[in-house]
Amino acid sequence: MGFGNLGNLGKMVKQAQKMQQDIARLQEDLKNMEVEASAGGGAVTVKVTGKQELVSISISPEVVDADDVEMLQDLVLAAVNEGLNKARDLAKQEMAKITGGISIPGL
Repeated sequence: MGFGNLGNLGKMVKQAQKMQQDIARLQEDLKNMEVEASAGGGAVTVKVTGKQELVSISISPEVVDADDVEMLQDLVLAAVNEGLNKARDLAKQEMAKITGGISIPGL
């Protein structure tokens, strides 16, 4: 093994360290990024951070019916699941910008 290979190894280590720093920064940034999802034509709207934390739920008064609580539960569930899916997609897109699309387990 020649000394030129050691230079390449050093360059790879620096790139990996920069990627690690970028990923740590992204994980912090995702806390402040939000996506919005709704169900029932906007009757239930949720906001979720890029870290998949539910931060708000908005329910239109028109869909609150004591005789049909199951429908409201279904709308909330649908909106939350859609919000979580959007948050996962956001995180994947942002991570791909750093990793060049390479999948890194656990991230």
